[in-house]
Amino acid sequence: MFSNIQQLFSTKDLIWAWTYRTIRGRYKQSVLGGLWAIIQPVATVAIFSIIFTLFIPVDTGDIPYPVFAYTAMVPWILFSSSVTDMVDSLVGNMNLVSKIYFPREVLPIAAMLARLVDFAIGYAVLLLLILFYRVEIDLLAWLFLPVVLMIQLALSLGLGLFGGALNVFYRDTRHIFVLGLQIWMYATPIIYPVTAIPKELLPFYYLNPMAGVIEAYRSILLHQQLPGPYLMISATMAFLSFLFGYWFFKRAEFQFADVV
Repeated sequence: MFSNIQQLFSTKDLIWAWTYRTIRGRYKQSVLGGLWAIIQPVATVAIFSIIFTLFIPVDTGDIPYPVFAYTAMVPWILFSSSVTDMVDSLVGNMNLVSKIYFPREVLPIAAMLARLVDFAIGYAVLLLLILFYRVEIDLLAWLFLPVVLMIQLALSLGLGLFGGALNVFYRDTRHIFVLGLQIWMYATPIIYPVTAIPKELLPFYYLNPMAGVIEAYRSILLHQQLPGPYLMISATMAFLSFLFGYWFFKRAEFQFADVV
């Protein structure tokens, strides 16, 4: 695995080139372009805000619900969209996979990195919301955000590598992942706070690694606090996910050209 990772670092120029190609291809013939990175979370949060403030009120403390939900929705969209793109990355480039040799993990990694552009655009709107609702800001706590993002990306990469490899052999893998991500969202504190979970169930609830990641974003951005021990659970599961996903991917890689 270490030799494979070393080889991967030697192809970093290819990764950046393919990431740029993915971004350019996504917005090349799009009228709104990068605005879709804003429209999707804003529209979703607007609907949730109407439902969970007017019809089914959700207690979010001193934090206005639009900021509360948007802080979680943007990283969740990064997670779900990047995993879905990684699962499709090999099959969607079958001609390249079957004709040219290169480390195949370049494709899913580039698919994930391309989604970081949407994430950056989406979080720019969050800054405006924080200023509009006058949420207190602690820049020192914000310095911990890259750590949370790296944990999330490790989890995404593990799932994406596993799903991308499996999708080569079983094409319904994509549909399973899409359905699983839809269910996973409601098992994650995006539209409701963690305080809604009974305390005796919290140790089991945090076995969902995205629960710790989302709560860490909220702790830093909205409560000016560093994440609690729950983030260590998410980090451990993300690391194990990456190891297993990468191991499975490299074990199956030699068959990709024949099967695809």
